[in-house]
Amino acid sequence: MAVRGNTLESVRRHNLATVLRIVHHRGAVSRAELTRETGLNRSTIGALVTELVELGLVDEREPAATARVGRPSPTVVPREDVAVVAVNPEIDAVELALVGLGGAVLGRARHPIALPTPDDVVAVVRLQLDDWGRAFADTRVTAIGAAVPGLVRQDDGLVRHAPHLGWRDAPLAAMLESTTGLASSAANDARLGALAERVFGAGRGVDDLVYVNGGASGIGAGVIAGGRPLGGAGGYAGELGHMRVGDAPARDSAGLAGTLEALVRRDALLVHLGADAAGPDGSRHTPLARLEAAVAAGPSAGLAGELEAQADVLGTALGNAVNLFDPSLVLLGGFLGVLLDGAGPVLHASMRRAGLEASVDAVRLDRPALGADILAIGAAEIAFAAVLGDPAGSVG
Repeated sequence: MAVRGNTLESVRRHNLATVLRIVHHRGAVSRAELTRETGLNRSTIGALVTELVELGLVDEREPAATARVGRPSPTVVPREDVAVVAVNPEIDAVELALVGLGGAVLGRARHPIALPTPDDVVAVVRLQLDDWGRAFADTRVTAIGAAVPGLVRQDDGLVRHAPHLGWRDAPLAAMLESTTGLASSAANDARLGALAERVFGAGRGVDDLVYVNGGASGIGAGVIAGGRPLGGAGGYAGELGHMRVGDAPARDSAGLAGTLEALVRRDALLVHLGADAAGPDGSRHTPLARLEAAVAAGPSAGLAGELEAQADVLGTALGNAVNLFDPSLVLLGGFLGVLLDGAGPVLHASMRRAGLEASVDAVRLDRPALGADILAIGAAEIAFAAVLGDPAGSVG
């Protein structure tokens, strides 16, 4: 669906934001395409692009020669030297990325820390900003975005509960902003994964999707409904990992029994691989890579049985999610993608038993497209929110 602008001068900033957002999400757009997509006339687009160039947010490039008659329209591209810092605290490390406009990941850093505290995260970010300040001297870092495995209040980035990290009521966004002087925000990691796939990945052009991810911190989910992230009253919507799917006594990270997260677990799959499994060159693979390799090579009887058992539970949860949200696409990230690869028929059959036929028939299951960049790009998207919403007011 086209993003419409407005020719009234009183909403010039709205039009400026409309153009920048299109360029940011597309990566390279001609003036002619901007004219068609926004509904604005060529002279207005020319003035808006010129202003964005002066603000240092986009560049214009001469297009490649074509066989078409007439002078081709210049191409507008985002400036990658306008960047934000993406932060992802996990149970064994703090992952950082420097992300430029257009979603380009310019730099990465991993700081191994077992169960990092909010103070650890802030200290690591401060040190990394110093390092990147030297390595990327010409880059303007404008903000920080954090993807947190837990419940994060959307109004102020307060981490209400991150059970795997042991955090409660941690004002992470405020702490980052106070220490670095950069505008900072935080949100649930799976919600940001859904946002990243919607604008840059497998969900481009999809207005209704559900992203479910399985990893070391359990299972999280994000929902895009009507083209917008579903946050809920406090920002906690989409916690499918805590959906009750059975009567088993096993409990999840929040202490709830019989939930998806309690019954679908990565460690229950890894025990079937053996503790000493290594890569073909003798190097140890990541847990996910080892699982994927085992499924691709033909799983053992024990692993195959566990894959089917977990796929059956996951299918029940996904059927319920399809009933609730009616998505056209469900993306399975992390080790959940292994369940799709290794026990797809069981997963689909279970979805059909739990879901309404009309909805299940219309949904497509797939894996995310952004790979290891998904949380960095998602966290960057909320960090870029200010400049994308008001380019002139944010950097002008």
